[in-house]
Amino acid sequence: MVLGAIAVLTVMLAEFQDETSTELAAALADRDGVQAEFMARSAVNLARLLVAAEPTMRTAVAPLFMLMKKTPPQLPVWEFSDRILGAFNDQEAAGNFAQSVGLDLSLGKNLGMPGGRFELAIVDEDSKININLGASNDIAHIRLARELMGLIAPLQYGPVFEKKDKQGQTSDRLSVCSAIIDWADVDETSFDCNVAQTAATSSAPEDAYYQLLQKPYRRKNAPYDSLDELHMVRGVSEEFWTNFIDPEPQNPKKRIVTVWGQGAVNVNTANAQTLLAIVCSGAPTADICVDPLQASTFLTGVTMARGITMGAPLFGSATDFTNTMKGQGQLGPLLAGMGMKPVKFTSESEFAKSISTESKMFSIYAVGVIKGYKREVRTAIHAVVDFRSAPALTGTGTQPGTQTGTTPQTGATTTPGSTGNAQTDAILAATQPSTGGQVVYFRIE
Repeated sequence: MVLGAIAVLTVMLAEFQDETSTELAAALADRDGVQAEFMARSAVNLARLLVAAEPTMRTAVAPLFMLMKKTPPQLPVWEFSDRILGAFNDQEAAGNFAQSVGLDLSLGKNLGMPGGRFELAIVDEDSKININLGASNDIAHIRLARELMGLIAPLQYGPVFEKKDKQGQTSDRLSVCSAIIDWADVDETSFDCNVAQTAATSSAPEDAYYQLLQKPYRRKNAPYDSLDELHMVRGVSEEFWTNFIDPEPQNPKKRIVTVWGQGAVNVNTANAQTLLAIVCSGAPTADICVDPLQASTFLTGVTMARGITMGAPLFGSATDFTNTMKGQGQLGPLLAGMGMKPVKFTSESEFAKSISTESKMFSIYAVGVIKGYKREVRTAIHAVVDFRSAPALTGTGTQPGTQTGTTPQTGATTTPGSTGNAQTDAILAATQPSTGGQVVYFRIE
């Protein structure tokens, strides 16, 4: 009798212990998940502050550029975000930051991430080709067509367009380019990507490719919401994706295209392959666009120049880049010395509209990390921030609901259901542009 009771109690105790351990582990995982999420959120906010502070940093170095009779270019501070923001990270990152700037962080307060850390990468979306230009006007369609053809036209990519898809069909360069634009434009007319033309002259209806699939669907005829939508577009195979869209999925800085961005590509931050595509969009018959050896020389020259300057901007203006491609300026003779032939643009004024030297759209990839016993909790956040209408950090403004030169009323009270100063101020505050930019995309993974 006693042995039976002990056996029953032993089973009950073991079951109770298992349930308690499971509930405790689940509670700890939830707790760590919340902490990791807010560490990632903190990293996003720090990244927004860093980008917003760039104009102030640029002002500080302006006298140096004035001595050289040049306008100070935008400083790519986001490329060094992991080191600059190290003071707010874990002990190891804080140590690297202190070593870099020679500061004693022990004198600071409320610094660091106790119990965890964050991983941060800020990606300049204006350094990439914006495929959402296909959802804009006819002029933007032509610009996008030229950029896409400049990207995929080189002869070495021929095998990508010779393979059959799952439906047993092949899609040449013009077909894929047209399909990417037709997916986002609002009409039912097929766009002609022949860059030799100066206007969209095609009036043929869009093909019925998608209706003939085993599981048919229609074109979106609206802007792309994400790059993943490209998988639904005709001709965008895995090989096409690897060569022209996202060569390294784990490194978003290697991406070549985007669905966010102003439209003009920042020539100071674009990678070498994107720069080649942009140049070929303005000079499709140039030697670097038809000769693989010339193209290789250009890619090598750009990579070497970026390595020498260690991330510093190469071009002060769009004109500087155009002159470099023509063999002029400071870098033009360097490329010519390597054997690259000068580029003659079809229209320099039109080409200048497709490039810039300043970025306003940024993707922030932040990961909060909490280490536990034999486990690690990671929460990732991807945010896209638009700084086009963001006021400067040093700018002065007025409080919402007040006018310049007036004093806010005091002692005013509001009652539930009434429209008073508090509600008006809240609405105005929500519509005021933030110095940290406007978040246009936010996703927690």
